[in-house]
Amino acid sequence: MNITAQDVKALREKTGCGMMDCKKALVEANGDAQTAIDILRKKGLDASAKKSGRVASEGVAMAITNDDNTVGVCIEVNSETDFVAKNSKFLEFVKICAETVMHSNPLNLEELLATKAYREDKKIDDLLKENILVIGENIKIRRFERFEGAVSTYVHASGRMASLVVFNVSSEFISNDEFKTFSNDIAMHVVAANPLYIDRHSISQSIIDHEKKIFSEQIAKEGKPESIAQKIAEGRMGKFYEENCLLEQPFVKDTKISVGSYIKSVSENLATNLSVKSFVRYEKGGQ
Repeated sequence: MNITAQDVKALREKTGCGMMDCKKALVEANGDAQTAIDILRKKGLDASAKKSGRVASEGVAMAITNDDNTVGVCIEVNSETDFVAKNSKFLEFVKICAETVMHSNPLNLEELLATKAYREDKKIDDLLKENILVIGENIKIRRFERFEGAVSTYVHASGRMASLVVFNVSSEFISNDEFKTFSNDIAMHVVAANPLYIDRHSISQSIIDHEKKIFSEQIAKEGKPESIAQKIAEGRMGKFYEENCLLEQPFVKDTKISVGSYIKSVSENLATNLSVKSFVRYEKGGQ
Protein backbone atom coordinates (compact mmCIF):
# COMPACT_ATOMS: atom_id res chain seq x y z
CA MET A 1 0.00 0.00 0.00
CA ASN A 2 1.24 3.48 -0.89
CA ILE A 3 1.91 5.54 2.27
CA THR A 4 1.66 9.25 1.47
CA ALA A 5 3.38 12.15 3.21
CA GLN A 6 -0.09 13.33 4.26
CA ASP A 7 -0.73 9.97 5.97
CA VAL A 8 2.53 10.29 7.89
CA LYS A 9 1.82 13.90 8.85
CA ALA A 10 -1.68 13.02 10.13
CA LEU A 11 -0.30 10.20 12.29
CA ARG A 12 2.44 12.47 13.64
CA GLU A 13 -0.16 15.09 14.67
CA LYS A 14 -2.18 12.42 16.47
CA THR A 15 0.69 10.80 18.34
CA GLY A 16 3.50 13.33 18.63
CA CYS A 17 5.97 10.76 17.27
CA GLY A 18 8.77 11.40 14.77
CA MET A 19 8.09 11.31 11.05
CA MET A 20 10.23 8.22 10.41
CA ASP A 21 8.66 6.32 13.32
CA CYS A 22 5.20 7.17 11.98
CA LYS A 23 6.12 6.07 8.46
CA LYS A 24 7.54 2.75 9.67
CA ALA A 25 4.42 2.12 11.79
CA LEU A 26 2.11 2.85 8.84
CA VAL A 27 4.10 0.51 6.61
CA GLU A 28 3.92 -2.23 9.26
CA ALA A 29 0.18 -1.59 9.66
CA ASN A 30 -0.43 -1.65 5.90
CA GLY A 31 -1.66 1.93 6.05
CA ASP A 32 -4.22 1.47 8.85
CA ALA A 33 -3.88 4.51 11.15
CA GLN A 34 -5.39 2.94 14.29
CA THR A 35 -3.20 -0.16 13.99
CA ALA A 36 -0.20 2.14 13.50
CA ILE A 37 -1.09 4.01 16.72
CA ASP A 38 -1.15 0.70 18.60
CA ILE A 39 2.22 -0.25 17.09
CA LEU A 40 3.73 3.04 18.25
CA ARG A 41 2.25 2.58 21.72
CA LYS A 42 3.67 -0.92 22.00
CA LYS A 43 7.06 0.50 21.12
CA GLY A 44 6.61 3.17 23.78
CA LEU A 45 6.78 5.95 21.19
CA ASP A 46 3.25 7.40 21.30
CA ALA A 47 3.51 10.62 23.33
CA SER A 48 -0.21 11.19 23.58
CA ALA A 49 -2.65 8.41 22.76
CA LYS A 50 -5.53 10.62 23.85
CA LYS A 51 -4.98 12.80 20.77
CA SER A 52 -5.98 9.97 18.50
CA GLY A 53 -8.75 11.01 16.16
CA ARG A 54 -8.44 14.72 16.89
CA VAL A 55 -10.30 17.03 14.52
CA ALA A 56 -8.63 20.27 13.45
CA SER A 57 -11.29 23.00 13.52
CA GLU A 58 -12.22 26.29 15.13
CA GLY A 59 -15.40 27.34 16.89
CA VAL A 60 -16.61 27.29 20.45
CA ALA A 61 -17.67 24.90 23.20
CA MET A 62 -20.46 26.30 25.36
CA ALA A 63 -22.20 24.98 28.48
CA ILE A 64 -25.32 26.47 30.09
CA THR A 65 -27.88 25.59 32.75
CA ASN A 66 -31.39 26.79 33.48
CA ASP A 67 -32.01 29.18 36.40
CA ASP A 68 -32.38 26.48 39.07
CA ASN A 69 -29.53 24.25 37.80
CA THR A 70 -31.77 21.29 37.03
CA VAL A 71 -31.17 21.12 33.27
CA GLY A 72 -27.83 21.63 31.53
CA VAL A 73 -26.53 21.60 27.97
CA CYS A 74 -23.03 21.32 26.54
CA ILE A 75 -22.63 22.06 22.83
CA GLU A 76 -19.88 22.52 20.27
CA VAL A 77 -20.36 24.58 17.11
CA ASN A 78 -17.50 24.85 14.60
CA SER A 79 -16.40 27.66 12.33
CA GLU A 80 -13.55 27.91 9.85
CA THR A 81 -11.51 30.53 11.73
CA ASP A 82 -10.89 31.61 15.29
CA PHE A 83 -11.83 35.16 14.26
CA VAL A 84 -15.41 34.09 13.53
CA ALA A 85 -15.52 32.06 16.75
CA LYS A 86 -15.25 35.37 18.64
CA ASN A 87 -17.93 37.08 16.52
CA SER A 88 -20.93 38.21 18.63
CA LYS A 89 -23.43 37.04 16.00
CA PHE A 90 -21.83 33.58 15.90
CA LEU A 91 -21.83 33.34 19.72
CA GLU A 92 -25.49 34.38 19.85
CA PHE A 93 -26.32 31.61 17.38
CA VAL A 94 -24.48 29.07 19.54
CA LYS A 95 -26.43 30.27 22.60
CA ILE A 96 -29.74 29.95 20.73
CA CYS A 97 -28.79 26.39 19.74
CA ALA A 98 -27.96 25.54 23.37
CA GLU A 99 -31.21 27.04 24.65
CA THR A 100 -33.17 25.16 22.00
CA VAL A 101 -31.59 21.90 23.09
CA MET A 102 -32.43 22.76 26.70
CA HIS A 103 -36.09 23.56 26.09
CA SER A 104 -36.98 21.24 23.19
CA ASN A 105 -34.73 18.26 23.99
CA PRO A 106 -33.99 17.05 20.43
CA LEU A 107 -32.61 13.54 20.21
CA ASN A 108 -29.87 14.22 17.67
CA LEU A 109 -28.37 16.82 15.33
CA GLU A 110 -30.84 16.10 12.55
CA GLU A 111 -33.74 16.67 14.93
CA LEU A 112 -32.15 19.85 16.32
CA LEU A 113 -31.84 21.34 12.82
CA ALA A 114 -35.54 20.68 12.22
CA THR A 115 -36.58 22.20 15.57
CA LYS A 116 -38.01 25.71 15.94
CA ALA A 117 -35.33 27.84 17.59
CA TYR A 118 -35.95 29.01 21.14
CA ARG A 119 -37.41 32.54 21.18
CA GLU A 120 -37.33 32.61 17.36
CA ASP A 121 -39.85 31.99 14.57
CA LYS A 122 -37.38 30.07 12.43
CA LYS A 123 -35.94 26.59 12.59
CA ILE A 124 -32.34 26.09 13.67
CA ASP A 125 -31.44 24.99 10.14
CA ASP A 126 -32.77 28.28 8.73
CA LEU A 127 -30.77 30.30 11.28
CA LEU A 128 -27.69 28.23 10.48
CA LYS A 129 -27.96 28.99 6.77
CA GLU A 130 -28.55 32.68 7.49
CA ASN A 131 -25.43 32.87 9.66
CA ILE A 132 -23.33 31.12 7.03
CA LEU A 133 -24.51 33.67 4.46
CA VAL A 134 -24.00 36.74 6.68
CA ILE A 135 -20.74 35.68 8.36
CA GLY A 136 -19.25 34.26 5.20
CA GLU A 137 -17.85 31.05 6.65
CA ASN A 138 -19.03 27.51 6.91
CA ILE A 139 -20.59 26.83 10.32
CA LYS A 140 -21.37 23.38 11.64
CA ILE A 141 -23.18 22.23 14.77
CA ARG A 142 -20.94 19.33 15.72
CA ARG A 143 -22.37 17.78 18.89
CA PHE A 144 -24.37 18.41 22.05
CA GLU A 145 -25.37 16.72 25.30
CA ARG A 146 -28.27 17.46 27.63
CA PHE A 147 -28.55 16.37 31.28
CA GLU A 148 -31.41 16.67 33.75
CA GLY A 149 -30.87 16.65 37.52
CA ALA A 150 -28.44 18.53 39.74
CA VAL A 151 -26.13 19.99 37.07
CA SER A 152 -23.09 22.22 36.97
CA THR A 153 -21.03 23.64 34.10
CA TYR A 154 -17.62 25.16 33.53
CA VAL A 155 -16.31 27.02 30.48
CA HIS A 156 -12.60 27.70 30.03
CA ALA A 157 -10.67 30.12 27.82
CA SER A 158 -13.69 31.80 26.21
CA GLY A 159 -15.11 28.55 24.93
CA ARG A 160 -12.03 26.53 24.08
CA MET A 161 -13.23 23.87 26.54
CA ALA A 162 -16.48 23.30 28.42
CA SER A 163 -17.90 20.68 30.75
CA LEU A 164 -21.30 19.60 32.03
CA VAL A 165 -21.66 17.36 35.09
CA VAL A 166 -24.80 15.84 36.64
CA PHE A 167 -24.78 14.62 40.24
CA ASN A 168 -26.70 12.08 42.26
CA VAL A 169 -28.02 14.21 45.14
CA SER A 170 -31.34 15.10 46.76
CA SER A 171 -33.01 18.13 45.14
CA GLU A 172 -32.92 19.98 48.47
CA PHE A 173 -29.14 20.43 48.12
CA ILE A 174 -29.13 21.96 44.62
CA SER A 175 -29.41 25.51 45.98
CA ASN A 176 -27.02 24.88 48.88
CA ASP A 177 -23.96 27.16 48.66
CA GLU A 178 -21.49 24.45 49.65
CA PHE A 179 -22.93 22.10 47.05
CA LYS A 180 -22.74 24.85 44.40
CA THR A 181 -19.05 25.39 45.17
CA PHE A 182 -18.42 21.65 45.17
CA SER A 183 -20.26 21.03 41.89
CA ASN A 184 -18.43 23.89 40.20
CA ASP A 185 -15.12 22.46 41.47
CA ILE A 186 -15.90 19.10 39.88
CA ALA A 187 -16.94 20.70 36.57
CA MET A 188 -13.72 22.72 36.57
CA HIS A 189 -11.69 19.58 37.33
CA VAL A 190 -13.29 17.76 34.40
CA VAL A 191 -12.17 20.56 32.07
CA ALA A 192 -8.65 20.69 33.53
CA ALA A 193 -7.89 16.97 33.93
CA ASN A 194 -9.92 15.49 31.06
CA PRO A 195 -11.05 12.21 32.68
CA LEU A 196 -12.44 9.62 30.29
CA TYR A 197 -14.46 7.60 32.82
CA ILE A 198 -16.11 8.12 36.22
CA ASP A 199 -14.30 5.15 37.78
CA ARG A 200 -12.62 1.90 36.76
CA HIS A 201 -15.94 0.04 36.95
CA SER A 202 -17.35 2.19 34.13
CA ILE A 203 -14.61 1.10 31.69
CA SER A 204 -15.61 -1.62 29.26
CA GLN A 205 -13.75 -4.90 29.58
CA SER A 206 -12.62 -4.66 25.96
CA ILE A 207 -10.76 -1.40 26.71
CA ILE A 208 -9.17 -2.89 29.83
CA ASP A 209 -8.07 -5.97 27.90
CA HIS A 210 -6.66 -3.77 25.14
CA GLU A 211 -4.59 -1.71 27.60
CA LYS A 212 -3.34 -4.82 29.39
CA LYS A 213 -2.26 -6.33 26.08
CA ILE A 214 -0.28 -3.21 25.16
CA PHE A 215 1.38 -3.03 28.58
CA SER A 216 2.27 -6.72 28.44
CA GLU A 217 3.88 -6.31 25.02
CA GLN A 218 5.77 -3.24 26.20
CA ILE A 219 7.14 -5.15 29.20
CA ALA A 220 8.09 -8.10 26.99
CA LYS A 221 10.09 -5.78 24.71
CA GLU A 222 11.82 -4.32 27.77
CA GLY A 223 13.07 -7.79 28.66
CA LYS A 224 11.83 -7.72 32.26
CA PRO A 225 12.00 -10.99 34.24
CA GLU A 226 8.73 -12.96 34.31
CA SER A 227 8.83 -12.84 38.12
CA ILE A 228 8.22 -9.08 38.18
CA ALA A 229 6.41 -8.61 34.84
CA GLN A 230 2.98 -9.10 36.39
CA LYS A 231 3.63 -6.51 39.10
CA ILE A 232 4.87 -4.02 36.51
CA ALA A 233 1.75 -4.60 34.41
CA GLU A 234 -0.49 -4.08 37.45
CA GLY A 235 1.38 -0.88 38.27
CA ARG A 236 0.90 0.48 34.77
CA MET A 237 -2.80 -0.37 34.84
CA GLY A 238 -3.05 1.45 38.18
CA LYS A 239 -1.45 4.48 36.55
CA PHE A 240 -3.90 4.19 33.65
CA TYR A 241 -6.83 4.26 36.09
CA GLU A 242 -5.37 7.23 37.98
CA GLU A 243 -4.89 9.21 34.79
CA ASN A 244 -8.26 8.43 33.19
CA CYS A 245 -10.81 7.80 35.97
CA LEU A 246 -12.36 10.91 37.52
CA LEU A 247 -12.59 9.52 41.06
CA GLU A 248 -8.95 8.39 41.06
CA GLN A 249 -7.41 11.54 39.59
CA PRO A 250 -5.59 13.99 41.92
CA PHE A 251 -8.01 16.84 42.61
CA VAL A 252 -6.81 19.91 40.68
CA LYS A 253 -7.36 22.30 43.60
CA ASP A 254 -5.55 20.02 46.06
CA THR A 255 -3.41 17.36 44.38
CA LYS A 256 -2.68 15.68 47.73
CA ILE A 257 -6.16 14.14 47.61
CA SER A 258 -8.15 12.36 44.93
CA VAL A 259 -11.44 13.57 43.50
CA GLY A 260 -13.10 10.61 45.21
CA SER A 261 -11.72 11.74 48.57
CA TYR A 262 -12.95 15.29 47.94
CA ILE A 263 -16.45 14.02 47.14
CA LYS A 264 -16.43 11.91 50.31
CA SER A 265 -15.36 14.90 52.42
CA VAL A 266 -18.13 17.16 51.07
CA SER A 267 -20.66 14.34 51.49
CA GLU A 268 -19.74 14.11 55.16
CA ASN A 269 -20.01 17.89 55.61
CA LEU A 270 -23.47 17.96 54.05
CA ALA A 271 -24.54 14.72 55.75
CA THR A 272 -25.62 13.22 52.45
CA ASN A 273 -24.31 10.83 49.82
CA LEU A 274 -22.92 12.71 46.80
CA SER A 275 -21.76 11.06 43.60
CA VAL A 276 -21.18 11.92 39.96
CA LYS A 277 -23.84 10.42 37.74
CA SER A 278 -22.39 11.47 34.39
CA PHE A 279 -20.25 14.12 32.72
CA VAL A 280 -19.25 15.40 29.33
CA ARG A 281 -16.26 17.50 28.31
CA TYR A 282 -15.94 19.22 24.95
CA GLU A 283 -12.84 20.83 23.55
CA LYS A 284 -13.31 22.67 20.29
CA GLY A 285 -11.87 20.54 17.54
CA GLY A 286 -11.17 17.75 20.03
CA GLN A 287 -12.58 14.28 20.54
